[in-house]
Amino acid sequence: MLETWIFLAFAAVLLFAAVRVVTARNPVHAALYLVLAFFTASAIWLLLRAEFLAITLVLVYVGAVMVLFLFVVMMLDINLERLREGFWKNLPLAAVVGGVMAFEMVAVLANRYYGVPTRTRLMPADYSNTKELGRVLYTQYVYAFEIAAVILLVAIIAAIALTLRRRKDSKSQDPARQVAARREDRVRIVSMPSEKKQ
Repeated sequence: MLETWIFLAFAAVLLFAAVRVVTARNPVHAALYLVLAFFTASAIWLLLRAEFLAITLVLVYVGAVMVLFLFVVMMLDINLERLREGFWKNLPLAAVVGGVMAFEMVAVLANRYYGVPTRTRLMPADYSNTKELGRVLYTQYVYAFEIAAVILLVAIIAAIALTLRRRKDSKSQDPARQVAARREDRVRIVSMPSEKKQ
């Protein structure tokens, strides 16, 4: 019973964080709410005894991907007013996509409770879900895993390319030009006749 209440508490926090990711006006706040959603989802996975997935979610997504998101969001000059202009124009399509996703989740839950009963397989005491996950990931889903890795690599390269563009308003120093400077180019000695005291 206590585990059910803990699950409900984590689920409420997860739903709140997910809604705030979409509705937050500041992109940095939205990214921080996404971090909260990842932490809460990893806690729910711990309740489901999927420790490896929970730790992977925290290490990979919170530790690497979200840091990259925050870096890109804070480095780019995002015009928030321009982003909000197309909100109402895209609302019907977003409502349709959200409705389809909600229908799929309800269908999955309804099939679990009202569908065909499935047999649960009892696992031995030395069963490791991490070993089983690795076996399935690197045999049955190896191509999907490699495609996801390539997509993440392309996203990292794109983020670096976006942040390294030259801006007109930025001021920077060129160390090569500073080292190559000569005294003759900077200081000019002018000889002038001395003044006589009267």
